[in-house]
Amino acid sequence: MEMTSKSVVAKGSVEILQIYKLLQYVREKNKPLIEKMVQMGWSNLINMTEPKQGLGALYQASVDHDEDLVQFLLSLKAHPDIQDKKGCTPVMLAAQLGYYKIVYLLIKHRANVTLTDEEGKGLLFYCISPSKEHALCLQMALSSNANVNNVSNSGKPLLVFACENAKDCEDLCIRILEKGADPNAVDQLTRCSALMEAAKAGIVKLIRVILQKGGNPNLLDQEGRCAAHFAAEGGFLEVLQVLSAYSADLGFSTSKGKTPLHFAAAGGFTECCRFLAQRGCNPKLKNLEGLLPSQVAKNNGQKAALKALKKAEKMHVKLSAPDAVNPNELWAVTLHDWSCEHEGTLRRAFETLGLDKPVEKVSLETFVSVLNVHRAPVSNENLQRIVKEHDKKLESVINVNEFFKGLKYLQKAFVISSYAPKPAKKKKGGKEKKSAKTATPLPMCTMPPELICRREDTDSAWYIDDPEKIYTNINYCVKTGDLDSLRLAFTQQVPVDIKDQFFKTPLMTACSCGKYQVAKFLISLRADVNAVDQFNWTPLHHACHAGHVDIIEMLVQSRAVVDAVAMNGETPLMRAIESCWFSCVEYLLKTGAKVNAENKRALGETAHHQSTAH
Repeated sequence: MEMTSKSVVAKGSVEILQIYKLLQYVREKNKPLIEKMVQMGWSNLINMTEPKQGLGALYQASVDHDEDLVQFLLSLKAHPDIQDKKGCTPVMLAAQLGYYKIVYLLIKHRANVTLTDEEGKGLLFYCISPSKEHALCLQMALSSNANVNNVSNSGKPLLVFACENAKDCEDLCIRILEKGADPNAVDQLTRCSALMEAAKAGIVKLIRVILQKGGNPNLLDQEGRCAAHFAAEGGFLEVLQVLSAYSADLGFSTSKGKTPLHFAAAGGFTECCRFLAQRGCNPKLKNLEGLLPSQVAKNNGQKAALKALKKAEKMHVKLSAPDAVNPNELWAVTLHDWSCEHEGTLRRAFETLGLDKPVEKVSLETFVSVLNVHRAPVSNENLQRIVKEHDKKLESVINVNEFFKGLKYLQKAFVISSYAPKPAKKKKGGKEKKSAKTATPLPMCTMPPELICRREDTDSAWYIDDPEKIYTNINYCVKTGDLDSLRLAFTQQVPVDIKDQFFKTPLMTACSCGKYQVAKFLISLRADVNAVDQFNWTPLHHACHAGHVDIIEMLVQSRAVVDAVAMNGETPLMRAIESCWFSCVEYLLKTGAKVNAENKRALGETAHHQSTAH
């Protein structure tokens, strides 16, 4: 029988019994009985799937992260492309879980990396996750020519999906772009582009790569928003500067009449307001609610932004006069932004052979030639104006340092250097003066290089679709140590941090019950070691209360917060002391737990007081 990527679902009673028996042997890792069943059982049994979920032998071995067993099954001619009921192949599953060695084995045995599941998602969709293991899976898939322009059935391109997770997966996005992904990929439902998603997150490096690959900064989503709107909303000044350098139109209005200035004003991002007004965003445009950006800033209590916008309004009115002369024309500002963005490349082009130090002056001919070769956003007429400002002595020599400063043709307040952070000034009395509100990109989320599963809903239970549906509580599986059921649940994309009616996550339950292997398994699936219940107890609080020092050690090594504070102010150390677990107290003290933390009891007890009392 010729093997294909289509699943061979067991139908007859004998086939069904045999496939379940084979799956049992696979879970038990019983190679002799597996080989015997494959040889003597139903024809092509090794490539059959059970009728409920569509699980097969190779799929089960991949779930179990058993490289040796996967290799064994492949040697018995297991087909690497058998799909389950949702169209997921073993290599997709392995990639989703970050099992890069199994991904390698399957690709080595010619797993088809271009197959898609029932949602139209290919292998690369399963590789998007913030861990080193997933990065390795992605690299192997890309090296095998997986489709970087895969679009799901819902109309979401791979690159857009990756950029939605740009805060944690920036390098993965860049690798996909370097392999030929369309930089102008757009979600067909929302019309949101990869560049817009990167702008939402404020990831400058990724934005640069998208633009360098030909990304259009002026694409609009279904609400008329462009990348500049999202950058302004997040207060990402550097993103706006990069967009301006690539000739983005910063003055677009959304379907609700909001310009990027309205978004920056609402957030109180003063420097963004100043930059946008200088780069062509009209401060006198009202939104559909009849509000100017300055009025939006005022309504949101953003005084510094209001002041900057009022200043911009006065300048706009002044320049609107019939005989007004603009000393900072938009083309000149754009050229300056472009030159600053590409300064390194331009300086290398200006250099001549034989010089060991950076070039300060170049000939007029070289200057014009380099700017033309690198497609500077300036007309020949305006370029001559730039030359005239830099060569007033008619020596046919241009000082490139002066050109990059921009002060020969722009006022000081308009050049990029004017946006550099200034040292904090001190008032009389030594108190530092608070600077105007600016945005700081959110910190990158540091996650253990392990596994991750995703799910969109928040069901509190998963089920096995038997003739009579049997609902199994996740935390019951934790208490009984049923790893097989937990593993199956999570492969069905039940959230690893799902909470029960008592607001306890599976990891909290494992810590309370002393289920070390279960806790280890959950942490490997990227369970949140700092999740909190209704009393703000973390898993570490629960482990300390129950006295499981081995689990405490594992939690701390997995970056659990040692001095996490519960609702009543108690730390894990206090829980360990109250429960009289000396070994736990000793370990926490060695890790640097604070002994002077104070709870919220009437006496304001510290861990030191508690230990003394006990």
